Amino acid sequence: MVRISEEKKNRIKSNILALLYEHFPKSFFTAEISREIARDEEFIKQLMHELQDKKLVNCIRKNPQGATYSRRCRWMLSTKAYDAYKLAI
Repeated sequence: MVRISEEKKNRIKSNILALLYEHFPKSFFTAEISREIARDEEFIKQLMHELQDKKLVNCIRKNPQGATYSRRCRWMLSTKAYDAYKLAI
């Protein structure tokens, strides 16, 4: 397997954040993000967890009707990150 440099990972993370910013407040499943970014789902999931640790994205574990997902997660840009992007643009 080819190793991806930290610089490229950071670019992919910024692309993910830009995608979530464009469609804020809509949330996306990992599969939708990976399809849009054209990357592997497991790799995107790993990056999303890294972004969650930095409090840039939030994991939503309930569907719109309030039922809890057993194994899925929808991702949404955190309000802190949204405000930072809004000020930068």
